[in-house]
Amino acid sequence: MNLSELTIKKAMIGLSEKKFSARKLAEDCLKNIEERNKELNVFLEVFDDVLAQADVADKIISSGEANPLTGIPLAIKDNILIKGRKCSSASKILENYTASYDATVIKKLKDAGVIFMGRTNMDEFAMGSSTESSAFGPTKNPFDLSRVPGGSSGGSAVAVASGMALGALGSDTAGSIRQPAAFCGLVGMKPTYGAVSRYGLMALGSSIDQIGPITKTVEDAEIIFTAIAGADSLDATSVDVSPTEEFSWPSRPSLRSARAGENSSAGFTIGVPRDFLSEGVDPEVLKNFEESLEKLRAAGCKIIDISLPLVKYSLAVYYILMPAEASTNLARYDGMRFGFSAEAPNLLEVYKKTRGEGFGREVRRRIMLGTYVLSHGYYDAYYNKATAVRGQIKHEFEKVFEKVDLIATPTAPTPAFKLGEKIDPVSMYLSDIFTVPANIADLPAVSVPTGKNKDGLPLSFQLMASIGGESALFSTARILEKYLPAGDLS
Repeated sequence: MNLSELTIKKAMIGLSEKKFSARKLAEDCLKNIEERNKELNVFLEVFDDVLAQADVADKIISSGEANPLTGIPLAIKDNILIKGRKCSSASKILENYTASYDATVIKKLKDAGVIFMGRTNMDEFAMGSSTESSAFGPTKNPFDLSRVPGGSSGGSAVAVASGMALGALGSDTAGSIRQPAAFCGLVGMKPTYGAVSRYGLMALGSSIDQIGPITKTVEDAEIIFTAIAGADSLDATSVDVSPTEEFSWPSRPSLRSARAGENSSAGFTIGVPRDFLSEGVDPEVLKNFEESLEKLRAAGCKIIDISLPLVKYSLAVYYILMPAEASTNLARYDGMRFGFSAEAPNLLEVYKKTRGEGFGREVRRRIMLGTYVLSHGYYDAYYNKATAVRGQIKHEFEKVFEKVDLIATPTAPTPAFKLGEKIDPVSMYLSDIFTVPANIADLPAVSVPTGKNKDGLPLSFQLMASIGGESALFSTARILEKYLPAGDLS
């Protein structure tokens, strides 16, 4: 089996027609893991019961009771809980922590009969854009081993790109699904905030985090999204969503739907914030972006320029709100209840030594920054002001979505950069410049591969929709996908 070209949809057909078994599929993924995991550092753990899971899936398929994802090998980011499995968030402080319950997305995927291959490497506690901050070493880009795969879901992306799994789950707080998907030539989808339950996801920024799929094709992303989406009584921020029809939470019906009465064949109107694309973008990225816009125009979409003057503040807002929420969420890792605990003569020293030795440099940096902006005398100046600006950014998007159906940008300002290239934290943070606005405004967004640069590195295109606009994203992303060369899925 050529796993580099096998999609979830093709595998579903092959399994149902008995062209191959779930066990054979799992064996081929395990073979790829054995051959390449050492050099790529993708899996922190490959589960020892993969073939047993596959045998169960084969029995379900033979019984005629299979779900669309039954027997499909998936990789899971190491911050999503699977009962009875280790889950470390790629941190020394949780190196030997074993989950006591299933995340809601895991329960849904178990019910669907998927095969869990293992837990994938990531930036520690999802704090990073390169998978270099993992306590267990960096993951490498399969297109160029000297380059990063993106982050923080870098391991999940490389697992799919290198044929170790047919799809993967990641989490996206500032682009941590879309950016690694872009760097690895894959589709990465961040759902509307609340469309997928966060129960069982180790929290980074609770008002921003979202679980989503990384796959080879748009159709595969939609298959996984359909399986994991929906309201959950265990997550008060979750909402019910139909993957094929836009829901109203709290937005109006889509512009496309409103126009359907006028002309049912009318293409989507796509807005391009030109003033947001003016600085720091690689020339090849811009060229590929413009070429992709022309393909959408040729397919019947209307492309117009839009203005989003406040969106440039999204990154600054994010790096106040996210550290603040992270400092609160990570306070539970104190060496007393679970995870790593350092020996010390008194309680204060236990706290200090546990966190000093257990947390990596980037995690400590963000905790300190978050604690500072929440401290007395600075709360109003930083946290409250950032929250107010976030509200204004959301309103700005709402107004623009009265005129357009979708907003297009590159996914990242550059192709995959070299390992160790962005030592300066600010330069690393700037790699999220195009992805973070969707998180700040709770919007769904998708990254679609749209070719390669002169060095053979993947380039990508991002689409954002209004709240609940997943169907518009999928249908438009499929248009772009048609222009990929045959077989160019990786």
